[in-house]
Amino acid sequence: MAWKSKTPVDLRIEFMKRVMKGETVTELCREFGISRKTGDKFKQRFKRLGEAGLVDQSRAPRVIPHRTPPEVTNLLVEEKRRHPSWGPKKLKTVLEERLHCELPAASTIGDILERAGLVAKRGRRHAAPPQPTTLREALAPNDVWCIDYKGQFRLGNRSLCYPLTLTDQRSRFILGCDAMAAISDEEARESCEEIFRRYGLPKAMRSDNGVPFASNGLANLTRLSAYWLQLGIELERIRPAHPEENGQHERMHRTLKFETTRPPRTNLLQQQERFDEFVRSTTMCLSSTGEDTSPTAGAVLIFRVHSSIRPSAFARSSMAAGSLPSPSSTSVTSTPLAFVPSDHHATGFRP
Repeated sequence: MAWKSKTPVDLRIEFMKRVMKGETVTELCREFGISRKTGDKFKQRFKRLGEAGLVDQSRAPRVIPHRTPPEVTNLLVEEKRRHPSWGPKKLKTVLEERLHCELPAASTIGDILERAGLVAKRGRRHAAPPQPTTLREALAPNDVWCIDYKGQFRLGNRSLCYPLTLTDQRSRFILGCDAMAAISDEEARESCEEIFRRYGLPKAMRSDNGVPFASNGLANLTRLSAYWLQLGIELERIRPAHPEENGQHERMHRTLKFETTRPPRTNLLQQQERFDEFVRSTTMCLSSTGEDTSPTAGAVLIFRVHSSIRPSAFARSSMAAGSLPSPSSTSVTSTPLAFVPSDHHATGFRP
């Protein structure tokens, strides 16, 4: 059998029954743990309303001085019904110009329309969860490129800098490091186009699940990642909260931060010059006609072009028109490029 429990109303009824039997209010208030003022209040309400007076009553104020007058409320509702597509801000502006008086704030008008049932709530958009892909092992340069935004930092003029970096996963060669004022899909695409003209296309592009590389939309695609797919580049995405899956690129960011942001430069142009100095001091690009067979060949990173589209196929006019180069129109070079790090220990790169 369950334990019996008493609500505050039950206790008040019991209190009043004992008062009606002749027990003193003072002793009963002490026994029930209430003040004499509270006991007298419920006694008067019981005499006036009976047991209904012992129920909790509304604590809402009877008069609200700043409440919107009913005339204004009716005017707003009627105007909204005549113009269903108008929002609170437009209603406020139009009616104030027409009536030459000040109306409540737009947020208050929105609450009035919502209480009148004239606001249709939008359905919640279900975001697509991140979809990490299988990560391949880069067996040769140009197999996998890694792209990411290094964490933003403030320049000397207090503006923010967002470095966009791109490296080859096999050779660790820094393909690009651009200082940007914001994370931008268009600027990231322009940077990729310039790098594609210079070095060709990779087989796959590895990134995290952030903007502008991935989204919450269909297949997590963005304009930038869809552009990569149009060029025949496969997409590789790491798992959320697992930066170690792109650890080589993140390690480069650590060196980049140490070498170029302590202290930061005054503006974006000066910071870009510092990034360019870092890239030049980290790797040197030397043209050659074959692999190095000298004892120092272990320090040489051969960056071959594996059937990649060369710069001649990346005319801006054709890209602006949305046309892609055909395989027959691309020129392929078999001459390898040798990239020699200038200081492996200082930069954290290993051959």
